Amino acid sequence: MSPSRHYLQFLDFDLQEYLYLFERTRWIKDRFKRYERYWPLQDRTLVMIFEKNSTRTRLSFEAGMQQLGGAAIFLSTRDSQLGRGEPVEDAAQVISRMSDIVMIRTFEQEILERFARNSRVPVINGLTNEYHPCQILADIFTYIEHRGSIEGKTVAWIGDSNNVCNTWLQAATVFGFNVHVSTPPGYEVEAERAGVYDDRFYESFADPMDAVRGADLVTTDVWTSMGFEAENDERLRDFQDWQVDAEMMRAAAPEALFMHCLPAHRGEEVAAEVIDGPHSVVWEEAENRLHTQKALLEFLVIGKQNS
Repeated sequence: MSPSRHYLQFLDFDLQEYLYLFERTRWIKDRFKRYERYWPLQDRTLVMIFEKNSTRTRLSFEAGMQQLGGAAIFLSTRDSQLGRGEPVEDAAQVISRMSDIVMIRTFEQEILERFARNSRVPVINGLTNEYHPCQILADIFTYIEHRGSIEGKTVAWIGDSNNVCNTWLQAATVFGFNVHVSTPPGYEVEAERAGVYDDRFYESFADPMDAVRGADLVTTDVWTSMGFEAENDERLRDFQDWQVDAEMMRAAAPEALFMHCLPAHRGEEVAAEVIDGPHSVVWEEAENRLHTQKALLEFLVIGKQNS
């Protein structure tokens, strides 16, 4: 049995594989919009393991697998042995013998990697503390849909240097675009945590207005990610000057897009006039999680397709 391909972080695929995935995404999305059935994963099973709650991740993977003709099974730590101390390695051995692909949304990246090392089937990162590759897969596809190639463009990341920020930095090295990062003091990018040691594709800015100046895409996330709730009051104070508002968007390029992985807190990391305004593509971005992940599921389970 040949080793399975996994998708644990954005750097797991190269540029040509991403271009293929985007081509498949366009084709699959077009079929979906025309209500044409496409069931390449009929009789295949996706197991979804959630140690962190989610709306978009569960819905996009579960609906996506069903739309491809397969079945999706939801497991949480409340209703599986993982929550009662079963070793990750043992769980991987069992679950991967009863399914065709596994998606895990968990805490430390190490948990995901341990599972993948012991899995007989592909494993997808649905989110970890360190990375969120499926989100950036959808984000870049959304940018390409609206503006064409992202190569050479500038993405401004405003706010916390979290898992989504880390993944943007990885994506920049694959696609050849630039990331301008602006975080409050004490929340800067950690190269080792981001898995990016080449700073040719990103630059840090103390002033968020400098980071967004001329940017083609402005993006952010909540100030307090899951697992950091105890820091919420402190973060609300620290991040006050890092809200993406209309003034900030005016400093970006005239055709700049605004993205947010959601859920969003209007009046905190983003002003209502921005997320609900003409630059925002957050709803298309959310929908594209469904379509890009369908292409990803197809690729990992049955390989490249010619149609």
